[in-house]
Order: sequence, then structure tokens, then C-alpha cells
Amino acid sequence: MAEITLQGNPIHTNGELPEVGSVAPAFSLVDGELKEVSLADFPDKKKVLNIVPSLDTGVCATSTKVFNERLGDRDDVVVLVISADLPFAQSRFCEAENTDKVKTLSMMRSRKFAKDYGVLIEDGPLAGITARAVLVLDEDLKVLHAQLVPEIGQEPDYDAAIAALD
Repeated sequence: MAEITLQGNPIHTNGELPEVGSVAPAFSLVDGELKEVSLADFPDKKKVLNIVPSLDTGVCATSTKVFNERLGDRDDVVVLVISADLPFAQSRFCEAENTDKVKTLSMMRSRKFAKDYGVLIEDGPLAGITARAVLVLDEDLKVLHAQLVPEIGQEPDYDAAIAALD
């Protein structure tokens, strides 16, 4: 269990992020076309998992836009934005914000992803959705970078995540 804060108040996740050097757990999430998507769907690419509570918040929107802008032109990288939002809302967000270079994935069918990655918030007003975190994986799903953002209202360390790709 990890402790993070929401506006300075402690809240807890169900576990810990996968450690740097470990292999990322497999997952099945839902894309904008309501299809199941897994890490295996992105072979030969490095992966940035931008895990956010909801795209309907300012910081989540900002992190998605930043990763879209800074990594969108890299053919060797896929940015997966993962949230509890429904795929329809994720698609509307991407269209409205012109973030067409990231791939949004929803936990609408299961919270297994959040549990397996240790980011499921277990108490407080946001219980049931994810904490904010960024993981960078290599082509073989080895974790190169892992950051659980300590305060939900803070942005992740973009530079550290992007540096882990090189």
C-alpha cells in the first residue's frame, strides 16, 4: 500500500507500482472502439503508460497533452493514457484537445489493471479510480521508469519519463 495525497490529505493505493527492472503485468483494457487492448498489441514499441484518475480534470488533461506533443512524432513509442473514464468520454476529450497521437484506454470493464499496477485508490473521495502514475516500458515490457505522483494535483515528471526512453 502506498500513501499519496489529495489536496494535502492522505489517501492510499492498494499496492505499489511495478519496480524498475521488473516485467510489467499483462492487462486487458478497452479502447475507443470498445475493443479489448493489451500490451501485446504494441510489439516492437516502447510504451509510456500515463495513468490518470480522469481526463475530465485539468492535470490529467495537461499530462495527456504534454505527452501527445512531446512524444507523438516518435515511431518507436506508443503513449497509452489509462483512466476510469468511459471510452466515449476519452474519445471526445482527444477530439476536442487534438490529442490524436496518444491512445486512450478505459478500465470500464474491470479494475484488475489498477489492482495489478498498485494504483487503485482505496479510500477517500476518489476511491475506486486510479492514482496518477507514469511507467515507461521497453519493447520487452521491462519497466524502465516508474513514478507514482505523490500529490494527485501534481503533474508527473515528464523529463524523467522521456529520458527513460533513450
